[in-house]
Amino acid sequence: MSLFAIADLHLSFANPKPMDLFGGHWKDHEQRIKNNWNQVVRPADVVLVCGDLSWAMKLPEAMVDLQWLAELNGLKVLIKGNHDYWWPDSINRLRAQLPPSIVAIHNDYVVVEGVAVCGTRGWVTPGDDLFTPHDEKIYRRELLRLEMSLSQAHRAGYSAPVVMLHYPPFNNLGQPSGFVDLMQTYRVTTCVYGHLHAEGQAKAITGHINGIDYKLVACDFTDFRPVSLDNSANSPGNF
Repeated sequence: MSLFAIADLHLSFANPKPMDLFGGHWKDHEQRIKNNWNQVVRPADVVLVCGDLSWAMKLPEAMVDLQWLAELNGLKVLIKGNHDYWWPDSINRLRAQLPPSIVAIHNDYVVVEGVAVCGTRGWVTPGDDLFTPHDEKIYRRELLRLEMSLSQAHRAGYSAPVVMLHYPPFNNLGQPSGFVDLMQTYRVTTCVYGHLHAEGQAKAITGHINGIDYKLVACDFTDFRPVSLDNSANSPGNF
């Protein structure tokens, strides 16, 4: 079994929204993802899908995208992204509708070959140019959700977890947030995230920093290919 990650698939099969509006590199991105995915991911592997899966507004509309994802190789682990408006308030409702090859994390964790995978959406963090007083409440709530996820895994006896976020755990000045503090407290080994596109990717914090390997896995950053997380904690960071 190998572990992979990818983010920001931005699917829209039920109500097409061509992504090449955001640049020619997005042209036919769904087919490129599918081809690349099934070339590197085997049926026994696991892929962490770090948010912004679908442009759909409601779960029934998103089911077309979820079924497309389900037919790709491997088990897929989902978290919510900021554009996943289709994600219902009830996690039980979502889980009841998910195809067998897809699981979702919400205030909890999943275990992959003895490794706990924790996560939450995250949010824009303090010190960021876009952070406002309105964001404080959401940021604090997301911190609590990550702590719930990590603490449950810890109480169950799992150490050295992997964390999946949608938002980066650093602000746009490269300063670490409370998400980083939590991950260091719980001895997280790897953190994967997405959300950043275009010029935001040039400032992304990646590499091995204070014991944690950070990876930006937005699909337009990874050439629309899932990124292997096997032996990932060896590269120097740019922090």
